Amino acid sequence: MLEDCDASKRPVSVQEPHFEVFPEFRGASYMRRYELFCRKLKLERHYTATAFLTSTSADGLQGVFDVPAADLSMEQFARTLTAHVGAAV
Repeated sequence: MLEDCDASKRPVSVQEPHFEVFPEFRGASYMRRYELFCRKLKLERHYTATAFLTSTSADGLQGVFDVPAADLSMEQFARTLTAHVGAAV
């Protein structure tokens, strides 16, 4: 979950004092970085599923949220979790 605000949508600079930053993260906003990171976790098989949600500070209190990327939806995450739990029983 990330707050949907101007600051999270604005491109962010990087500093590389110790390690080189992946090219896809250069010039990307925090929102884009979260999306890329969630996908990387799945693609590199660190996690079976991830979900990425955003909401404004006002809407979040009402339970209203957005899904910036369909492949990182809460529904997809819940389906995968349900399948894992079902397989373990």
